[in-house]
Amino acid sequence: MESQKAFGLWSAVFLGIGSMVGAGIFIVIGQAGAIAGNLVWLTFIIGGLIALLSGYSLAKLALRYPSRGGIIEYLVQGYGEGFFSGSLGVLFYLSQLVALAAVSKSFGTYAATYIEHNQHLWTNCFAIGIIAFFTIINLIGATWVARSENAIVIIKLTILIIFTIAASFYIDPSKLKISEAPPAINIFYALGLVFFAYQGFSVITNSVEDMESPQKNMLKAMSIAILLVAVLYVSISIVVLGNLSLAEVIKAKDYALAEAAKPAFGPIGFKIMAAAALIATASAINATLYAVTEISYTLAKNGTLPKQYEYHVFNNIEGLLISAALVIPIILFMTLDQVTIVAAIAVLLIQGFTHVGHLFKRQETGASTFIVVLAILGIFGTAFFAIDYTRRSNPDIVYYILGAFFLAYLLEVILRISTGRVIQKSI
Repeated sequence: MESQKAFGLWSAVFLGIGSMVGAGIFIVIGQAGAIAGNLVWLTFIIGGLIALLSGYSLAKLALRYPSRGGIIEYLVQGYGEGFFSGSLGVLFYLSQLVALAAVSKSFGTYAATYIEHNQHLWTNCFAIGIIAFFTIINLIGATWVARSENAIVIIKLTILIIFTIAASFYIDPSKLKISEAPPAINIFYALGLVFFAYQGFSVITNSVEDMESPQKNMLKAMSIAILLVAVLYVSISIVVLGNLSLAEVIKAKDYALAEAAKPAFGPIGFKIMAAAALIATASAINATLYAVTEISYTLAKNGTLPKQYEYHVFNNIEGLLISAALVIPIILFMTLDQVTIVAAIAVLLIQGFTHVGHLFKRQETGASTFIVVLAILGIFGTAFFAIDYTRRSNPDIVYYILGAFFLAYLLEVILRISTGRVIQKSI
């Protein structure tokens, strides 16, 4: 008799919701609101549509190439076992480090709101401290943090829903008037940050081997999860910009979500929302450091995923220590704005190249060429607007991104020459 699968339709949906509704919304709502103003809700709608297109493409790839290597597997399938796919595999690992730094920096930012003096210093101290904490937890082999993930998802969703409902009664309609909005082009300039808040949907594809009737449930779970999260995000963006003026959003952009809780709940609302942000960001750091970073490090270095990763990810001490060490200078030398936009652009480019590779395999996956092309246009269009806005507001970030591509290719060359390793297909 076939064993019971771990993921039905709704458990896969909640897996995706839990992955999306995490650190991202606490980080980007203020930053995106500072760009798009009271039209940021429209940015979240457009971002949700692009996420749906991207989710369709990834779901089709997951059904044809079920692998715990995830996006790296899809890249190798699309481009073959060459330097380009290998470099993208390394870049994927580097992008996880930047995303981890962004979440850690956000944790530090919210934690520092409880301290009145030297907040910049305390932000970095808390950010590095949370990385060190989870590194130590992993080294001693504890798994209680991972087992608490379901409870964490319920807590943060409950707080966000209560906040959204309560804060909606305090909306000032004048703050949402179109006449008070920034230029319409800013809707698109904020898209890269907004997509970063959605990007966790790809985790649903990782459940394909443990999903009941994946051919029926994968796309359905992906679509339902993204649509439900889009409704939540749009609602949150409306109440945040309906409770705070644009000047207040810009002033408190790194913790605007907590600031928006004050009209409904007073100062205690700020502290509760900040605590929710700490829980959500700590949960995201736990997941990234334990699983994605370790697995992507192993794939980038060795070119294949050891069999023990099928059941355990708490074993790669080398990957853990190197990843944690590499994150620290990113935390120290980049602001939250910088590290968030770099992470957002890196995620967009990796997904964009994944969808382009999908075009070469669409006959195998059975995907609609039209939808995959729309996903490509949506992802790269979003990346273009993000890079264009960043080029003018913070030109150094463009060099960081170009440097990351060069470093990824250089590391790929070094690894091939020194070890002969090739990132291989597993299917």
